[in-house]
Amino acid sequence: MQQLLDQIKNCTLCQPFLEHRVRPVIEASTQSKIAIIGQAPGTVVHRTGIPWNDKSGERLRSWLGVDHNTFYNKEIFAIVPMGFCYPGKGKTGDLPPRKECAPAWHPQVFNQLKQIELMILIGAYAQNYYLKQPEKTLTATVKNFHNYWPNFLVLPHPSPRNNIWLKRNDWFEKQNLPFIQKRIQQIINP
Repeated sequence: MQQLLDQIKNCTLCQPFLEHRVRPVIEASTQSKIAIIGQAPGTVVHRTGIPWNDKSGERLRSWLGVDHNTFYNKEIFAIVPMGFCYPGKGKTGDLPPRKECAPAWHPQVFNQLKQIELMILIGAYAQNYYLKQPEKTLTATVKNFHNYWPNFLVLPHPSPRNNIWLKRNDWFEKQNLPFIQKRIQQIINP
């Protein structure tokens, strides 16, 4: 596994398309039990090299019901974004993850993650890539998360930019999060 992670961290596949330097961010262990598949690193993560080391990560840890140390324990959580490098700034937020990363690296990564019991798909990019038949909207996919169970849990992006979505869809925190937190605890503390 370490050899593959080193190859990924030295990847320059997307360099010609990135405004910033490449800095692939991924964390995994052959013992990882839960895979978190999000979009791509943001500016803070790009700068620090630590996945989910920002406000989105704080909210995600809260949603999952885990503390900082548990979240960054590679034997529990593998963090494998759709795009490993910060894609740059767009008009209304960060650009989408580069399309080259997931096809180039995910099959190799997941071939070595034999202990994964659950994949958490965060946002439309991960859901559209991994789900055979996602709903027409992210909201519908998240609302109907039982359709993808037991292999996948689907979440909206925990970005502070999604505060309006969370207010409009208060069922998510009331109905989905207790189920998600219970499942996470079952995996962490069997």
